[in-house]
Amino acid sequence: MNVLGIVGWSGSGKTTLTVALLPLLRGFGLTVSTIKHAHHGFDMDRPGKDSHRHREAGAREVLVVSSRRWALLHEIEGAEPSLEELLARMGKVDLVLVEGFKSHPGPKLEVWRASLGKPPLWEQEPGVVAVASDSTADVGSRVLLPLNRPETIATWIRTRISPGGREGS
Repeated sequence: MNVLGIVGWSGSGKTTLTVALLPLLRGFGLTVSTIKHAHHGFDMDRPGKDSHRHREAGAREVLVVSSRRWALLHEIEGAEPSLEELLARMGKVDLVLVEGFKSHPGPKLEVWRASLGKPPLWEQEPGVVAVASDSTADVGSRVLLPLNRPETIATWIRTRISPGGREGS
């Protein structure tokens, strides 16, 4: 399975870029899934809904199903699951975009804006293979991509996807 991390500081535009890339990558005929890491607790359920009541009553997993989608809510006891464990639960697709998990050793695209005043992650994270930026920063041996041109970034990603499901170089 091809996996590409989308990393960067809060407010850099990771989600905006991911949302812009999805229809472009699908336009190439790719099937794409996403994983979004949340740093704080989150809840997809709303109080008063049956699934929320099931969970609050002690169900370890709650699977909600309709004719259009399904969602599995799993309560965690202990350590947060690794990215590998999460990927193993996902269906087969051409590409998984992972927003967050910046310390994971896989290949990553950093979204970096000099205007945020934060240091680039690529200096500390060896997995950063490309940088999408609104500046012309010197990114060393990494590929510098224009942040305001998601079609260019999508094309770069497409060139990295191999037909066999393993990332190309």
